[in-house]
Amino acid sequence: MSRETWQHGGVTAATHSTLFPQVPDSADAVLDGLDPEQREVATALRGPVCVLAGAGTGKTRAITHRIAYGVRAGILQPASVLAVTFTNRAAGEMRGRLRQLGASGVQARTFHSAALRQLQYFWPKAVGGTLPRLVDRKIQLVADAAAACRIRLDRGELRDAAAEIEWSKVTQTVPADYAVAAAGAGRQAPRDPAEIAQLYAAYEDLKRGRGVIDFEDVLLLTVAVLQDRHDVAEQVRAQYQHFVVDEYQDVSPLQQRLLELWLGDRDDLCVVGDASQTIYSFTGATPDHLLDFRSRHPGATVVKLVRDYRSTPQVVHLANGLLAQARGRAADHRLELVSQRTAGPEPVHTEYTDEPAEAEGAARRIRELVDSGVPAAEIAVLFRTNSQSETYEQALADAGVPYQLRGAERFFDRPEVRKANSALRAAARFGGNDSLLDDAVDLPSQVRAVLSGEGWVPEPPAGSGAVRERWESLAALVGLAQDFAAARAGATLSDLVVELDERASAQHAPTVQGVTLASLHSAKGLEWDVVFLVGVAEGMMPITYAKTDEQIEEERRLLYVGVTRARERLHLSWALARSPGGRPSRRPSRFLKGLRPGSGTTGGRVAAGGPAGVERGFGAGGAAAVAAPRRTARTPARCRVCGRSLTDAGEMKLMRCEDCPSDMDEGVYERLREWRAVQAGRSGQPAFCVFTDKTLMAIAESVPEDERELARIPGVGARKLNRYGAEVLAICAGQEGVGLDGDD
Repeated sequence: MSRETWQHGGVTAATHSTLFPQVPDSADAVLDGLDPEQREVATALRGPVCVLAGAGTGKTRAITHRIAYGVRAGILQPASVLAVTFTNRAAGEMRGRLRQLGASGVQARTFHSAALRQLQYFWPKAVGGTLPRLVDRKIQLVADAAAACRIRLDRGELRDAAAEIEWSKVTQTVPADYAVAAAGAGRQAPRDPAEIAQLYAAYEDLKRGRGVIDFEDVLLLTVAVLQDRHDVAEQVRAQYQHFVVDEYQDVSPLQQRLLELWLGDRDDLCVVGDASQTIYSFTGATPDHLLDFRSRHPGATVVKLVRDYRSTPQVVHLANGLLAQARGRAADHRLELVSQRTAGPEPVHTEYTDEPAEAEGAARRIRELVDSGVPAAEIAVLFRTNSQSETYEQALADAGVPYQLRGAERFFDRPEVRKANSALRAAARFGGNDSLLDDAVDLPSQVRAVLSGEGWVPEPPAGSGAVRERWESLAALVGLAQDFAAARAGATLSDLVVELDERASAQHAPTVQGVTLASLHSAKGLEWDVVFLVGVAEGMMPITYAKTDEQIEEERRLLYVGVTRARERLHLSWALARSPGGRPSRRPSRFLKGLRPGSGTTGGRVAAGGPAGVERGFGAGGAAAVAAPRRTARTPARCRVCGRSLTDAGEMKLMRCEDCPSDMDEGVYERLREWRAVQAGRSGQPAFCVFTDKTLMAIAESVPEDERELARIPGVGARKLNRYGAEVLAICAGQEGVGLDGDD
């Protein structure tokens, strides 16, 4: 293989449409349109350069124009530049931009891709023979190693063990040192650390015996070749003389070592990163290399990019407020963003009584946004854990809003959920002969009994990882059963199985461009016009198993990443209870203290600027009804009978105290309840998803005469007004048999 073949190795530039701007006609033209700081980055072409780039500040633009300017000005040779990032998507985007700027021939790769290309080229010379086969997934190897060690692991535990092996390798930890290293890093091993160390050693032995390598070996072997073979290292350094590393805060110790070997004793290195976006420490990533860059390179040029071109001033203000409360080393190096956009709406903070109400409220607002012309693809719902997706999948499906799930399987497609559904179906069919159900007197206890055979236990396992995610999926099914039983008295296990099948069927409908549902981790690097950050409550943000100060601060940074995904509109919400009628014991996230009404101030810049802005109201289950007048923290709801301030969500829905006299029309209320039962039966959903009892009471008390009056009632949003309004008004007008004859 020639050097040319090794260097380009079949890489093709990204396909570009004719819609792309024309290639700049000169080196100076490459600099057109850059702001002063971006221009400083683009023209700093020699020596070490550190670019501290906040979210939305155009870092990719700055570094691609830097490379292109150097190439077009004849200062850099395209073949001598290696730009490294962390995902194939980011590398492809970088290659596309460079070609667009007239800088073809520059290598833009991930660390693994660059290392693999070098390893394939040099292996015959450095080691001899052909490079061992690369395995795509290590789960089967881990399973075989566990069997050899006589350690029994289920699929979730296998995934967690594989993650521990990956962490060990990127931190250059050998099996004998695993237990000490894991304890020092504060990791919560999925099994006894001695067992993990034994499994790790067996895995490495098995791999060598089969003549295969894994993903991490690509970096480890490249490091070994460059360390052991001076001639190979010199050949690589002769080829690549200028390096650019994007997302430098995510570099692992192993990647840093590889970068140092590529560089040798040279210093033509440009790194770009933001310590406030370090959210992958559990994989071995650390911002220390970014934060220590100036101490390692005392003469480095340092440029800060703080002009935010992505988000409105209102979103940026909230993001800055989050970091102003942060602690720790990364917080000491935070960047104060300055929005370059015109003003937009204030971030909306909404408190709900329970999680289904929160999901319904988000889905209703999304439906209204889509109906008003906002493309569904420009809206995202972001949550902390993948197990939260089911509630939002269901709510969006009920609202007729297309969606796509990013970075995880749909809830009902997950292996543990499919297996649990099969177990519930079998129990429903043969329940009379199932000893598990002997002591289960109601539906929720029956479900808990069945799922206990699938690994569900009342208390969550310690730490994060696949085992925790599996437990959360099963816990979501337990919670769904509790809600279903509460909404449908006398429901049986067979009824629940039908409900689960219908939900799964509704959510398996093919979707095109739709609302994005994603975890906060999988949203990194993306952006949308409208972002709904849901479940922003203690126990979820920060997550329960975040115990140390470092872990808490990483949770804060994760929320910061979520906030900075929004271009124009940002909605943050939390629920006081998990299920309808549950004890409202939850509290909004500590990270919002001083940034939402009624939470006090934290001093400094946040106090000076005031809260980031809140629009807080209560409707269905506590959500703000879009058609109803908004209430803010400065205009508290008051009882329409006695005038007392209202704080309970149910009372605010009725607009009166629970113990104040009601002028409800009992006949209308009973007809509405009968009509609601029929609607719920037709749609296969719990009755409260049609209208809650409080909403029916509010309707029966006001007996609206037209759509305008009906729309004023909390809990009647635009979607439900369109779907049910005519029939509800007909019932209020005294028409008999409305909606009860079986016709849709």
